[in-house]
Amino acid sequence: QVQLVESGGGLVQAGGSLRLSCAASGRTISIYTMGWFRQAPGEEREFVGAISWSSSNTNYADSVKGRFTISRDNAKNTVYLQMNSLKPEDTAVYYCAARPGSALEVTTYDYNHWGQGTQVTVSS
Repeated sequence: QVQLVESGGGLVQAGGSLRLSCAASGRTISIYTMGWFRQAPGEEREFVGAISWSSSNTNYADSVKGRFTISRDNAKNTVYLQMNSLKPEDTAVYYCAARPGSALEVTTYDYNHWGQGTQVTVSS
C-alpha cells in the first residue's frame, strides 16, 4: 500500500509560481506511474499531468502544457509539480496519485492511490 501526502500549496498572484511535492511512504514509488489531478469547486476532478516510473515519459493536459512540469526523485520517493505562469483558473485542490504500470493514464479511475490534496489559490 502506498500513502501519498501533498504539500506546497498556497495563495499566489497571477503570473507567479508554486512547486507542489508529493511524498510517498509504505512502498517505493519507483514502479509506479505518478499523476497529478486537480479539482475546482463544483467541478469534476481533472487530469493535470503524469510521469512514468523512469521519468522518460510525461503527459500534460493542454491547459497546463508549457507552464507546468512534473518531475520525480525515486530515491526520495517524491514527485513534484512545478507550476509557472499561474492563472486564476488554475485555482483548485491538487491531488497526487499513483498507479502500477507504465501507461500515462489520464482518468481518475486508472489510479488506485491518492493523497488528501493541497489547495492552490491564484488571485487576479
